[in-house]
Amino acid sequence: MKQYTSVESRQLEVKVRVTDITKGTVRTTMWALNYVRCKKTIASFAQFFYSSLRSFKRNVVTCYVPLKINRIDFVSRSIFEQIFLMKNWCVVLLSVIFLGACSPNNVTIDNSLKKFFDDNHVTGTFGIYKNGIREFTIYNLSRFKDSAYLPASTFKIVNSLVGLETGKIRDERMVIKWDGVTRRIDEWNKDLTMEQAFKVSAVPYYQEVARRVGKDTMQFWLDSLGYGARYEKAKIGKIDTFWLDNSIKITADEQLGLVKRLYFDQLPFQKRSMRVVKEMMVQEKNSNYTLAYKTGWGNRENGNELGWVVGWVEENRHPYFFALNLEGAPGLDIREIRTNVLKGILKQLGFLQGKM
Repeated sequence: MKQYTSVESRQLEVKVRVTDITKGTVRTTMWALNYVRCKKTIASFAQFFYSSLRSFKRNVVTCYVPLKINRIDFVSRSIFEQIFLMKNWCVVLLSVIFLGACSPNNVTIDNSLKKFFDDNHVTGTFGIYKNGIREFTIYNLSRFKDSAYLPASTFKIVNSLVGLETGKIRDERMVIKWDGVTRRIDEWNKDLTMEQAFKVSAVPYYQEVARRVGKDTMQFWLDSLGYGARYEKAKIGKIDTFWLDNSIKITADEQLGLVKRLYFDQLPFQKRSMRVVKEMMVQEKNSNYTLAYKTGWGNRENGNELGWVVGWVEENRHPYFFALNLEGAPGLDIREIRTNVLKGILKQLGFLQGKM
């Protein structure tokens, strides 16, 4: 057993209950819900932010404060410009309580999973978080938590959320017309709804979504989420290729944290937006389990094929969140390999059989 907490925990999740709003003064009590990743010391103070005043409808604001070991590291200055923009400047009084110690023995390293990668001639990592008991099972821990890669089409999760939140996409049935350019995947060469485009991972559809959202707005949402900020802030280059061209990178650990927060409606989006995306992610659903995920496929700078599968499996109403990352030599059929590896691992761990 090793000591470990996920990047989902490094992004300190905070809820704020607004107890009094009078004459432009906000009196609040803030408490941390997740433990903080650190070695021997803990951060004793954290400033916070929130990105949507809609949260005041529920009198609860959910904030995400990206942290690094032993110090606080906010994603961008633009976040501070969002702090409590009201008719009058607000004064925020905070009381912070950090829960638990920083060294839970919550990771099991399972090297038996290596065979699924070796059998398919790829390298990679896999991690699954058992939410009910707050434990991880991980193969290749260093790659899981420390190595960052282009998100490829897993970014369609965020792209969809932003498109819905900004109104650039009305709903999952909204059609974007085919541009007439014939591409290598036949399913892309026609008019598609967002749901159809998500299922077949149509790059042209989501490139158009990104263009409609715009670079500044998309950058704001990346900053708000702390997306791909393991080592430095994700900075958008070209608006319609930045998730494909290795200009931003994300760890498997961060991917797992994102889908976990999505599942529990803890991202700074309206519940409707999150519900639509969660429903689109469902790939299999029967009496025994629900399997929901988004895939990704791209090429690293060295030319290697890169594959992702990130999502959750739900059995007996208990969610288990996972991230699979793998790569192999150019020419490998990563699209088929990633699904085979995922299914093999999940079955070895006892999932997809109605036994969990």
